[in-house]
Amino acid sequence: MRVVYLYPALAIWGGIERILVDKMNYLVRQYGYEVYMITSDQGQHEISFDLDERVRFIDLNVRFHQRYRYRLWRRWEVYRKMSRSYHHQLKAMLQEIAPDILVCTTVQAVRPLLRIKGNIPLVVESHMNFLHPDTWKQKLRTYLNNHWIGKTEAVVTLTNGDAEDWWRVSKHVHVMPNVVNLNKTTQFSDCTSKRVLFVGRFEEQKSIGDLFDIWQMVHHKFPDWQLDLYGEGILWNHFRQLADTLNCRIVVHEPTRHIFEVYKNSGILVLTSLYEPFGLVLPEGMSCGLPIVSFDCPHGPATIITDQEEGFLIPNRDKRLFAERLGELMADLDLRQQMGMKAIVSSQRFSEERIMPMWKKLFEQLSSLS
Repeated sequence: MRVVYLYPALAIWGGIERILVDKMNYLVRQYGYEVYMITSDQGQHEISFDLDERVRFIDLNVRFHQRYRYRLWRRWEVYRKMSRSYHHQLKAMLQEIAPDILVCTTVQAVRPLLRIKGNIPLVVESHMNFLHPDTWKQKLRTYLNNHWIGKTEAVVTLTNGDAEDWWRVSKHVHVMPNVVNLNKTTQFSDCTSKRVLFVGRFEEQKSIGDLFDIWQMVHHKFPDWQLDLYGEGILWNHFRQLADTLNCRIVVHEPTRHIFEVYKNSGILVLTSLYEPFGLVLPEGMSCGLPIVSFDCPHGPATIITDQEEGFLIPNRDKRLFAERLGELMADLDLRQQMGMKAIVSSQRFSEERIMPMWKKLFEQLSSLS
């Protein structure tokens, strides 16, 4: 089986990047697939995660991001030239590789791929929630994107909730949770550490401002506890500076390759996102023995956490109840440890061994039809 993945670049410490690398590594190691990753914007950046040397990495070096050097009208002309170059190179590359399956994760790429892929089955991985646009421009763009997505051979969503929306677009929707890079050691958090942990991108979606509000509600009751945040993103500097001014034991860290050691040395993991297609950090932390407190935002956390089992699932945006439940865990070591033990067991639902056979089955079904 020969599978080609398409993605802009594997250059940041992001969840999608981690998932793609883990899946490609598994396909070459366990199934002996020929796997290619074709990027457009990698350039001189190092690959963010450890990619198996058997995965054939090809960067077309288009660098779409460089169009933002130009003013609006000139930017559009440059983008058109870049797009033509990219699609010309990609078509030639696909003809040379002759893949059995083509996989992309960006909806904007679907229309041009349909024009150049020939009979190769195209799988679209949805790593974001189904869009419900507000303005007429957003509605038009979403309508056109969805029209072309409906012509692909498969749409893969992460949750049943998101799949219900995608069924309006495609008759070929499949639900597969993310493959999660779980703790593979026999060492776990004993939950005695008085550290509450957040891991994620510093962006609006993660609603870190709400987390800071919640922390200020509980900190005066638990002054010996610390809130640690790990990640990167456009709001990182803003929240690092805000943490310094609040003076309530909030520490903002840069991302680390050793995040599992951070999980194991923490006591509780929290998530305050406005929405989450999945929520990769939740099963990662659970596999290290951490109880969770998360908003029940659409759609990911509810597929991962059972309220009062592996942690607490809070009605969406109820910051006061979030603070109360977090305080309960901070005050009760036995409760943290009980939920942490359940979390370890529950996290195994998202192991490579559980999820990757589903991908293998889908690839084989699609390739037999082409």
